[in-house]
Amino acid sequence: MENQYIRTEMLIGEEALARLRSATVAVFGVGGVGGYAVEALARVGVGKLVLVDSDRVSVSNINRQIIATHSTVGQYKTEAARDRIRDIDSSIEVECHNVFFCEENKDDFDFHSYDYVVDAIDSLGAKIELISAAIASATPIISAMGAGNKLDPTRFEVSDISKTEVCPLARAVRVALRKRGINHLKVVYSKEKPIRPLEDMSISCRKHCVCPPGTRKCTVRRDIPGSTAFVPSVAGLIIAGEVIKDLTDFE
Repeated sequence: MENQYIRTEMLIGEEALARLRSATVAVFGVGGVGGYAVEALARVGVGKLVLVDSDRVSVSNINRQIIATHSTVGQYKTEAARDRIRDIDSSIEVECHNVFFCEENKDDFDFHSYDYVVDAIDSLGAKIELISAAIASATPIISAMGAGNKLDPTRFEVSDISKTEVCPLARAVRVALRKRGINHLKVVYSKEKPIRPLEDMSISCRKHCVCPPGTRKCTVRRDIPGSTAFVPSVAGLIIAGEVIKDLTDFE
């Protein structure tokens, strides 16, 4: 029988591949960044994926989110991702949580059961709670910083939160974590200065919402960021690469 992981095994070896097959990775946020991270983790053969996101796929997601197509509009993002994973490898165990992670429900998640956590949440408060919970459980975590309002995918890099610069989200996360006594965190961030999105109400979600009923509205934000297919995807793939390297000790 043909082995779909043979090309991966050629690079990292049988033992490293076996580690991935026995690993559990939890991905919080299955959007532009998180969706591509999930895709790569599935294609490399991670044995169990825990997907956490309360949002449903909307038409405005199609330009940048790998799970978003016209056929998946209205579906929970976690479930759209689960269906893709089943098509990639039906032996991968997928656990879906259609909730918005926050302080009130953080105890519903067993961080000790995860080998790695991916933070692809775009809400600052939820991000801080997730990072704190993972660190308290001594579970490795990598966190995505700002990918919206950017156009240059070559500016992303892996760093410690203490060494980040330029990125407004990284700055806010750094300050909030220091207040909790957390000074170090592995992150993927960009030094590209965010672009101000066009203030054109003829195309704005504030006037022309395309999200399915029952979803959290982006209009609650002060700014609605613009985004493309080629920026958040790169951040997500970098994150997946770091998770794989850390789980297999492969350099």
